[in-house]
Amino acid sequence: MDKGALTVAEAIRDAALRLSETSDTARLDAEVLMAHALGATRSQLLLGRMRDPVPQSFSALVSRRAAHEPVAYITGKAEFYGLELDVSPATLIPRGDTETLIEAAREAFAGRSPARILDLGTGTGALLLAALSVWPEAEGVAIDRSAETLAVAQANADRHAPAARLLLADWTRPGWSADLGRFDLILANPPYVEDAAELDTSVRAFEPAGALFSGPEGLDDYRILVPQLPDLMAPGAAAMVEIGWRQAEAVAAIGAGVGLISSVHRDLGGRDRVVAFSGTNALDP
Repeated sequence: MDKGALTVAEAIRDAALRLSETSDTARLDAEVLMAHALGATRSQLLLGRMRDPVPQSFSALVSRRAAHEPVAYITGKAEFYGLELDVSPATLIPRGDTETLIEAAREAFAGRSPARILDLGTGTGALLLAALSVWPEAEGVAIDRSAETLAVAQANADRHAPAARLLLADWTRPGWSADLGRFDLILANPPYVEDAAELDTSVRAFEPAGALFSGPEGLDDYRILVPQLPDLMAPGAAAMVEIGWRQAEAVAAIGAGVGLISSVHRDLGGRDRVVAFSGTNALDP
């Protein structure tokens, strides 16, 4: 290696300094991008590659991140509930807060297992695949209205749960659920951001608007989707719906209007994150 050439460790240090202007996780971003450039895991990078020469591709990756592009879109990968998932600009990036839906589902099904699981608006497939990692014997079905998004989810399902069924469907269209039947567990992370909400540039400029925004109050999709849940729920079923942290009361009220009972679960940050719905049949044997 040339005496004047940077080592991986030095390049990460310089990149973290540059990215600190646009990222709250600059050092982590630099490490993940370097690992990607090296074709290594972050652990392999930190334990054995820090004195390596810097890959030529690294500088361009850092420039993309400096322009606010999310790391997950640059690497094409994200982790959710211990699963590595493909992501693309056609999908939302799975977030740790969304894992609250899986934890809430595990609580609801303590001591029993759901036979059929439905993921509404699956995106990367994260929720369905996480649920199937907990209950691998369950039948898993997911829908999304975007064929491009569904292709990403299908690639993830092929790797983690090949028996899952992924279907092109749109809950705003009449008859979309006619042949689906009923489910024991329903998972949904619908669009819930207010149209005028202030978002980080990395979100507003890069993630798909159709999966983010839902009217002036962020409630438009709940008003369409939640009233349809009772017809999709088997006796004793539970539906876990992600919410914005100030939306619990409004979403619970929509459910109450169609006879659903609700409880609220908080994420690790202590904010309301999930409304768990059960039907009046929840106490049936």
